[in-house]
Amino acid sequence: MSKTETKARIGEGVSDDSNPVAEVKSAVAGFMSDFNDFTTNFTTDIHNRLNKQEERLTMLDRKSMTAGRPVLAQAGEFEAPHQKAFNAYLRSGDDDGLRGLELEGKGMTTTVAGDGGYLVDPETAATIKSVLQSTASIRAIANVVNVEATTFDVLIDHTDVGAGWATETVATPETATPTIERITIPLHELSALPKASQRLLDDSAFDIEGWLAGRIADKFARAEAASFINGDGIDKPTGILSHPSVDNDVWTWGNLGYVPTGVDGGIGGGDAVIDLVYALGADYRANATFVMNSKTAGVVRKLKDADGRFLWSDGLAAGEPARLMGYPVVIAEDMPDVGSDSNSIAFGDFSSGYTVAERPDLRVLRDPFSAKPHVLFYATKRVGGDVSDFAAIKLLKFGIS
Repeated sequence: MSKTETKARIGEGVSDDSNPVAEVKSAVAGFMSDFNDFTTNFTTDIHNRLNKQEERLTMLDRKSMTAGRPVLAQAGEFEAPHQKAFNAYLRSGDDDGLRGLELEGKGMTTTVAGDGGYLVDPETAATIKSVLQSTASIRAIANVVNVEATTFDVLIDHTDVGAGWATETVATPETATPTIERITIPLHELSALPKASQRLLDDSAFDIEGWLAGRIADKFARAEAASFINGDGIDKPTGILSHPSVDNDVWTWGNLGYVPTGVDGGIGGGDAVIDLVYALGADYRANATFVMNSKTAGVVRKLKDADGRFLWSDGLAAGEPARLMGYPVVIAEDMPDVGSDSNSIAFGDFSSGYTVAERPDLRVLRDPFSAKPHVLFYATKRVGGDVSDFAAIKLLKFGIS
């Protein structure tokens, strides 16, 4: 038998389908086809489900937000419930809305105080705060801090560490240690008591929030401005002029240094203002401001230098303060008028020299009984202030020495 016949007999009855390799290839090809079909159908199904879910959420959002969306851009939606409840409380004394509100923020965690006082809603409180900031007062240039306690402590290091030159063979001597000074600023209660008739409050067209904010802001601004200048520290902040003043040549910590004009009740010329500027340390002058009232400003505005140029210059842009020798001027009407030995001008870095400490919350107590047929609104705010760096403020004394 030939080799050709032997190969033919061996291959008899064996088809390509019974080949193991072919069977595996066929099985894998079928599996991949089924898997591709499954993946395509699954992806399509997922996309369809996501599209339906997105459509449902969009329809639900439109249905729930359309009624609450204002016609024009106004305050945020989150403020509306509190404003409505606060308005109801002021108009009629209905406190149910305020009691049920959940307020956010550390300073607004207690809705109802034990004596029936309520925290003012954010809209009114923000209005009052903005008025206080824009009022002609040293608050605008002082260091203002919010505290949650009854006092605020300022730590001042007003001395230097001792130093000296050392040699290789001589022992280094002990040098002086800096002294830390602590100034405690207590918070006092500032109050206002505006009133309105019940009939006026019942008028729905009356802007009660604007009225209340305006009356409280006006009262608080005037009271604060006066105390920050002349307050004696008894149930009110301590003003800058309440501290003793000494000639700047012999100045010590705890006093405010002054520069005399050399003329009793007069300024004499521009040299006194120049002396005042350079009596302040160089590290404070970069952020320094003049503070005086309108009458004193009228006197200073006439001063000229040796070349006949005015020391005073008006602001170049709207809202920019006037400048004296290049430094901004704040008009504070509670500063004293020019007189014999008066400290009528203050100059210094008030962000370092004076600190205003306050609690961020404002409370209103509604009293419909004490002044019938009017309704009283007793508003209170906790605030304090004091000189925090005696080296940062200098005074111009209108006197001989």
